[in-house]
Amino acid sequence: MNTKTRDTRLELITLLGSTTAVVIAAFALFRITQGAWLAAVVDLLIVAAVLGVVFYARASGNSARAGNILCLLNSVACLAAAYVIGPVALTWLYLVLLTNFFLADRRLALGVGLAMLGVLCLMPGQFADAFVMVSTLATAALTALFSYIFATRSQDDRVELQELASLDALTNVPNRRMMEKALAQALVNQKAGRCCYGLIVLDLDRFKDVNDQYGHAAGDNAIADLASILRFEMRKDDHVFRFGGEEFVVLLRVNNREELEAATERLRKAVRESLRGPGGRITISLGGALLGHEADWHDWFSRADAALYRAKQSGRDNYVIAEDLF
Repeated sequence: MNTKTRDTRLELITLLGSTTAVVIAAFALFRITQGAWLAAVVDLLIVAAVLGVVFYARASGNSARAGNILCLLNSVACLAAAYVIGPVALTWLYLVLLTNFFLADRRLALGVGLAMLGVLCLMPGQFADAFVMVSTLATAALTALFSYIFATRSQDDRVELQELASLDALTNVPNRRMMEKALAQALVNQKAGRCCYGLIVLDLDRFKDVNDQYGHAAGDNAIADLASILRFEMRKDDHVFRFGGEEFVVLLRVNNREELEAATERLRKAVRESLRGPGGRITISLGGALLGHEADWHDWFSRADAALYRAKQSGRDNYVIAEDLF
């Protein structure tokens, strides 16, 4: 499954940057036909700089840095245009103020916007009189302020949506999507020699009996209680995920097979001692696997899942650690 996250900021940089480059290039061609060579050169330099940022963003994938650069570039270009061609360039001011909040960090966009207004106040010949200056600056300041408020609310909503998309609703632990990302990253980390990992796949024993005898509400309570126990047992660098149904996955930092076995047995005992349902004690079975030289996290997961199946076959309330793969 492809877990690549959509980069909305990169899409905006590509769209706005390309559109800006096309529009300003058209202005440059018009100025050339009018003999305004200095203004045309400024326009073409802006086009080159904007396209350079777009290419950098797409090549590096660093949309945050590219967005900040494009924000600064937009603002400097607007001021340069105002200096070269006069007050007519101020028609771009509001558009620049607004788009900067879509591209860059909102605090940077607000600071740059206010700095632009300050520079324009010091630039001679931009306003016909004091009334025009105050009106223009007040409108621009309000545009920047409302854009900042909107960007802040949008950021808060985006964080909340990301949390909802990454957490399982019943247990409040990370879901399968987050598990896939974490396992893929573990492979990268271990190949780079940063740490070693163990994987545990576990599920409730005879869970169908709980649902059939006491109803799905009792089954949901058992799953939620199991998640609470697992979260409590996690160490600082350990992670627990709900894979689906009554099945959970635990990702651990371990140095060897013995540490993985000890952690697996600790979880089994903790659940056996603490998890209760309407019919009494509820146990789990577990399968573990130490990360070896797998090329894909699916292979690692399959070894742990096969070990879980063997634990089930051997009587439940048990664990099996897969043979090391090196």
